[in-house]
Amino acid sequence: MDFLINSKILESTTTTTPDIQNSGTKWYSLRVISGKEKKIKERIDLEISRSDWGDLIKQVVVPTEKVYKIRAGKKVISERNILPGYLLVEADPKRFKGEIVQSIANLPNVIHFLGKTKPIPMQDAEANRLLGKVDESQNIGESLLEPFIVGETVKITDGPFNEFVGEIQEVNEEKKKLKVIVKIFGRGTEVELNFMQVEKNS
Repeated sequence: MDFLINSKILESTTTTTPDIQNSGTKWYSLRVISGKEKKIKERIDLEISRSDWGDLIKQVVVPTEKVYKIRAGKKVISERNILPGYLLVEADPKRFKGEIVQSIANLPNVIHFLGKTKPIPMQDAEANRLLGKVDESQNIGESLLEPFIVGETVKITDGPFNEFVGEIQEVNEEKKKLKVIVKIFGRGTEVELNFMQVEKNS
């Protein structure tokens, strides 16, 4: 059985962490068909690179989180959207209107901006809170999406107690360790394991 660990990130038009707010710009939410976010972002990026859109649009962001599936002690990395069906577009509010807005709205699988033909910018606090999750996730590192709970049963997948089933007695989220009681020769024995050495028992 798999369990998941996540680390939130934002995929922007650059390889660096997106700026929370460039001077004089605003963030706009663009509603799109769920599952098509990356393709639409790529299309807008293409237009930015080959036209004057880059003078108006500073960043296009797909809010995503990295998810680690753990199978037999190995991580399988994938990504999933934090806000399915939305892109975030940072643009110059004085000029972000008219033809460029209509051109984006006419792209395949795009529904509309908040405000439709007259996009309404997000509140600064709202944009900062969402985009600030990048720094937060980098600071706190990985966290469990499906946390372990005291009293639940887990199967050990690595180490000398491999294949043993035990009950969780203590969870240390900071160190990512568990104390588990396993029965050895009919007696309960406490063992300390890290999150990578166990999986939730089906």
